[in-house]
Amino acid sequence: MKIAIPTEEVKLCTHFGHCRNFAVVEVDDEKNIVAVSHIPAPPHEPGLLPGWLAERGINLVIAGGIGARAQGMLIEKGIEVIIGAPQDTPENLAKAYLDGTLSSGKNLCDHK
Repeated sequence: MKIAIPTEEVKLCTHFGHCRNFAVVEVDDEKNIVAVSHIPAPPHEPGLLPGWLAERGINLVIAGGIGARAQGMLIEKGIEVIIGAPQDTPENLAKAYLDGTLSSGKNLCDHK
């Protein structure tokens, strides 16, 4: 499994489409984190990120805020989306997801 988390500095970026980087957390079949890499996000262009993430084998996106169109496009690509995650490190967010303790909240984005 590969989890993508939009980041700014070392924590979750609250706006999916305008993040500077993505942390990619790789998880094995036993739900252990085996690798974390950080890749620069491409320049912001509506509709680009879902395909870009799918090309990298992403299965799940953990986001703070994300527009409805981007959510739909990610789901169409077979990528699960969790919205309203707290600003924390990618490792902590991934661990919380894997443990079933990730708290999600209000979508921090009002884009359509």
